[in-house]
Amino acid sequence: MRRVSVVGVSGSGKTTVARALAARLGAPHVELDAIFHQPGWVGLDDTEFARRVEAATIGDCWVVDGNYSRIRQIVWSRADTVVVLDLPRWRVMSQLLVRTVRRGWTGAELWNGNRENLRNLIRGDPEQNILLWSWTNHAKNRKRYRAAATDPRWSGLTFLTARSRRAAQGVIEQASDSG
Repeated sequence: MRRVSVVGVSGSGKTTVARALAARLGAPHVELDAIFHQPGWVGLDDTEFARRVEAATIGDCWVVDGNYSRIRQIVWSRADTVVVLDLPRWRVMSQLLVRTVRRGWTGAELWNGNRENLRNLIRGDPEQNILLWSWTNHAKNRKRYRAAATDPRWSGLTFLTARSRRAAQGVIEQASDSG
């Protein structure tokens, strides 16, 4: 486990797990959201996003977190391990609600000057409401990553699925033992 992609629905703990894995491996942590979301929540165009992700995953040891299908080929073709965080929906939603409210209340900067807007929690558009986004994508992500684990294109990858916080901690400890 040297080049790791951590995936899962919003609120599943991708960044937390990726940071811990990176620390254990002595590897850079690459947060795809931090690359994609420019100031004012403007997303990078696909070409520039791909270029930056390629540059971030050149080395022999790194940990990437994020679910961007447009650059999955780049990340997974270079990875040796995919960690899938597949926590129960109730756990994800509770973690996400607490995280979103905490960030919104404190005004914590996420990436490039961007901050959570608590008003988005009352919006009915999943593109603006992170809770709705996570709710609507939970089952889709589960299906997507289960299919990927058996897809011949990704047969060279080790898929590790964590269905609980304890299992995620086990993945982190495994990285320490094998890294």
